[in-house]
Amino acid sequence: MISKADSRRAMKLQINGIDIDYRDEGAGLPIVFVHAYPLNKTMWDDQVAALEGHCRIITLDLRGFGQSGNPAGPFSIDDMAADVRALMSALSIDRAALVGLSMGGYVSLAFYRQYPEAVLGIVLADTRASADNTEGRERRMKAAEKAEREGSAAVAQDMVQALLAPATVATRPDIVERVRVMIERNKPQALAAAQRAMAGRADSTGLLSKMNFPAMVIVGSADALTPPAEAEVMASSIPGARLHIIDGAGHLSNVEHPAEFNRALIEFTEMLHK
Repeated sequence: MISKADSRRAMKLQINGIDIDYRDEGAGLPIVFVHAYPLNKTMWDDQVAALEGHCRIITLDLRGFGQSGNPAGPFSIDDMAADVRALMSALSIDRAALVGLSMGGYVSLAFYRQYPEAVLGIVLADTRASADNTEGRERRMKAAEKAEREGSAAVAQDMVQALLAPATVATRPDIVERVRVMIERNKPQALAAAQRAMAGRADSTGLLSKMNFPAMVIVGSADALTPPAEAEVMASSIPGARLHIIDGAGHLSNVEHPAEFNRALIEFTEMLHK
């Protein structure tokens, strides 16, 4: 069953037993945008506006986030990737390029691991291919417990400072508020489940050298969560990958500096059409 959702032609489809909220805009070569933790598909609004004249843009709320349904019990990054693949199938898309930021990068890498034949190209933004170390997994478990105990507002209070560059926090209250609202609208149980899913994700480092399609790595110069040094290593591991470092941006480089991010994406679409 398909039903209207928001003013930007959002729709719902039941995917793997869960209502998944998505938008399908533009025409031509399909690109699926996969959002970061703990946000939703509207983090890509600036990219949709810039690119819908160049290609077909699919954005979705991952399970538990935004307007999508919240599954009972735990789920994995691989489950999220399976949702993306099933949505593509429901939309009669056999192959697509993927743009994933942070957690969206983890989902995109899991998608490539499971469905390599369905990938036309990939953009990995402000993310990493490696799995969490023991300390990182422990931090995620504590964050999951805090989300369940204190709610989405507490997650927002912690995450805004981590996601955005200090200069953005100090001088761009509009962006701070936009990010805060996106976080607070998510369900605490889903935030906790996603943290545990990220903690349990597989290491994808070995996949990078096998990518034989257009690839781009984007990172903010002030990204404290996945620093430029990690992005440089990741880009050097992917044959022919292009690296873009966005000066002054933090972990949410597409939200903080959309014009620079969009220029890189347009370059990526040109790579796909060659």
